[in-house]
Amino acid sequence: MAKIKNVYICSECGYESPKWYGKCPSCGEWNTMNEEVVNKAAGSTSFTKTAAVYTKPQSITEISTQDEHRYITDISELDRVLGGGIVKGSLILLGGDPGIGKSTILLQICRNLCKNLKILYVSGEESKRQLKLRAARLDAESDNLLVLTETDVQVIAEVIRTDKPDLVMIDSIQTMSISELNSSPGSVTQVRECTNFLMRVAKGLDIPMFVVGHVNKEGSIAGPKVLEHIVDAVLYFEGDKQMSYRILRAVKNRFGSTNEIGVFQMTEQGLEVVENPSMMLLSGRPKNVSGTCVACTMEGTRPILAEVQGLASATAFGNPRRMSTGFDYSRMALLVAVLEKRAGYYFSNSDVYVNVIGGLRLDEPATDLAVAMALVSSLKDIPIAEDAIAFGEIGLAGEIRSVSHAQERVNEAARLGFSRIVIPFHNLKRISAPNGVSLVGVKNVREAFEALV
Repeated sequence: MAKIKNVYICSECGYESPKWYGKCPSCGEWNTMNEEVVNKAAGSTSFTKTAAVYTKPQSITEISTQDEHRYITDISELDRVLGGGIVKGSLILLGGDPGIGKSTILLQICRNLCKNLKILYVSGEESKRQLKLRAARLDAESDNLLVLTETDVQVIAEVIRTDKPDLVMIDSIQTMSISELNSSPGSVTQVRECTNFLMRVAKGLDIPMFVVGHVNKEGSIAGPKVLEHIVDAVLYFEGDKQMSYRILRAVKNRFGSTNEIGVFQMTEQGLEVVENPSMMLLSGRPKNVSGTCVACTMEGTRPILAEVQGLASATAFGNPRRMSTGFDYSRMALLVAVLEKRAGYYFSNSDVYVNVIGGLRLDEPATDLAVAMALVSSLKDIPIAEDAIAFGEIGLAGEIRSVSHAQERVNEAARLGFSRIVIPFHNLKRISAPNGVSLVGVKNVREAFEALV
């Protein structure tokens, strides 16, 4: 007879406990312990055995990689993020806010690959008619595109084994379920076991799969720690769905770099590749206005220029406000403290705001100098020269420290027409200036601001 018991599972990290905690003992998050009903029948593990592939151990020297190849999607930014294409047998998790373009890019992949490959699109949220209408709008109709509206993972696995498609799309994992589990679809138990089930099918049949995952209110994929160690790659769609630009970022990738990003623009015909993200991020930049500076950040192997805006205004409160969008709040507070203590720029009576244009998030220390210069420019109400750009890390002593990939940053800035580039003094001797470009090496924050105005 089946043995039924209740357990409490953390929705963030998957920690299981026989009793409820207000704070998860594993990850420390509050109010994440959810009650789940687990039905454990004696010796009943049929849903795991169904997907298991029993093989004999093989010497690693006997394993051949000559037939290993990737499916090129012909979407250049997606191929860049994936590390060169879709690897056979890989399980890729695609996350993002509702309406940001997850299902759209999957159908665009189908449109490009259905010419030579057979693709199975499994939808647990939309009807076949809805998929037909969207496929017609994106010109993704093809005899090689098979549509299945099913939520039972065991049925889906049987269809995959029977039809043997070259690529599988699961939209979305939160709607999938295993009938032998009593938990509701979307719960941590169902999401984890369904992903494990699909992973064994993908590896056993050597079929790549895309799995769509919804995000929670904090902006991360529901149960991220539960799924991240299972899948081969985790891709996030970032950006405001009210804006036209989207950024695709790899959080995990076993077959490529995790620093690469892809930039897209949402149009009526779907997602279009933005070949020159720097030019897109700098479009509409105001002229002769204080509080704006151009930063250069490295995303993988590609330098990207972005406009940073800073605003310092007299406060009307006892405690000045500090707000940042696209830049780490704690890092901004650190830079404000350094500017006051080491450079004599006082923000104690001013509200401070930082904004990165275009929805890009700057996480690299090399963007410190541009953020600091935007704030000083707003505080002094002195515009920074339009042809000037700055990059460098700021230390607690107010010094400008050297950064990596300085030559690539300088070349990208010169390509976009910047003729005055302020860089750390210690980087000056290791790089060469392109024609018509003036390199200015600085040692501290005051020198940098004097070189930019």
